[in-house]
Amino acid sequence: MDSSLPSGVSQAWAALGADSSLLDRVSYGGSSGGLPSRLPVMELARATVAACSLAAAELTSVRTRRPVPRVRVDDEAVATAFLSDRLVRVDGQAWSTFSPLSRFWRATDGWVRTHANYPHHRARLLAALGVPEDIGGEEAGAVGRAIARLPALEVEERVYAAGGLAVAARSPEGWATSEQGVMVAGQPLLTMARIDEAPERMPAGGALPCAGLRVLDLTRVLAGPVATRTLALLGADVLRIDAPQLPESQEAHNDTGMGKRSTTLDLTAAADRRLFDELLKTADVVVTGYRPGALERFGLTPEALAERRPGLVIAQLSAWGRYGPWHERRGFDSLVQVVTGIAELEGSPDSPGVLPAQALDHGTGYLLAAGVLRALTEQHRTGGTRLVRLALTQTAHWLVHDLASAPGEDGGFDAEHRLTETASPMGRLRHALPPVSYEGGPVDWARPPGLWGVDAPVWNGA
Repeated sequence: MDSSLPSGVSQAWAALGADSSLLDRVSYGGSSGGLPSRLPVMELARATVAACSLAAAELTSVRTRRPVPRVRVDDEAVATAFLSDRLVRVDGQAWSTFSPLSRFWRATDGWVRTHANYPHHRARLLAALGVPEDIGGEEAGAVGRAIARLPALEVEERVYAAGGLAVAARSPEGWATSEQGVMVAGQPLLTMARIDEAPERMPAGGALPCAGLRVLDLTRVLAGPVATRTLALLGADVLRIDAPQLPESQEAHNDTGMGKRSTTLDLTAAADRRLFDELLKTADVVVTGYRPGALERFGLTPEALAERRPGLVIAQLSAWGRYGPWHERRGFDSLVQVVTGIAELEGSPDSPGVLPAQALDHGTGYLLAAGVLRALTEQHRTGGTRLVRLALTQTAHWLVHDLASAPGEDGGFDAEHRLTETASPMGRLRHALPPVSYEGGPVDWARPPGLWGVDAPVWNGA
């Protein structure tokens, strides 16, 4: 393929506030066509991975005081990584990324997409539609009949009011003229800010750009864990923290838990809150992926975190943005695709379509990691507590509008070139190799994922 620089990486690199002259360190190669779609999904994928790789190379240069390493982006590696959640296997066994109730349904006037992968979301969906939880294999039929009797927007409002997840399909024009859509269009791809005058700090040495850095990972499927998985690849001590009352899928963790440790803490319990506070005292990065308001009630606002740990890098991810009437809504990639009109653009007159991967999640994940890496670089240079914010809807807007001149792609590729196997506590684990790469950088994670939630809430070596 042509190794010239696609426009997407220039846009992403500019959004990160980085030195444009470093873009000449990036080149491209490999077989294209791994993410066939009408929209330029492959362009989004290679651009976000390239930006993340270059940010890693830049931080490597800052920490080693050597020239910025060259970055080579391989399309096969990128496409495989964007499908990593679908390609992971344990002892040859695959897992289904969506439950039977996470799908499109016909309403009286259009389509609805639901998300019910987690038990609590399933229970809330059934309650909102008046479907008993104890009807076993009949629940899908009952849900379908309930939705078929209602307008799509009424289903959306009922389910969200019950704390579940369902959205009415919209056209790109319908979303663009909505209050939330207008506000999303007015936002940049991501935001980076310095919020105080904390002194610069960075652990000494380290062959990898994140060596010696400690990351508190308060994220869930899928974008946030992709970001923190990438920071672990680059040498960070990443400790994922979940609430014990919100169990995670071990199958999902098999994909996104690479290189990390995983523990549970109940922040409403005094003893667990003290443990969290002890971890925060020596953390370098905090990454959050919960809807706005969910963690703030525990005093975890950027301002409060900056006061308790000056010089921290804080990265916040949301589905809909931290503004507008939708800002407190729960959301996932599949739902954002439907609301923003992507499902219509990728579909047919008879039914909505989907992107070839959870590309908003993966792309936003690599942008989130890139934002953290660039914030670490700037913190080391000039100090300050740093705040990075992204939203899946902002990535969707970039895909539909700002990358629209790039073509979609047809065809396929052989993912086997970019898969490997390793022993893990769950069994023989097959997983995608990381796409983030630079000259002299790591080619795989230092450790496989472990069992979810079983690690002690301490830093490595503590």
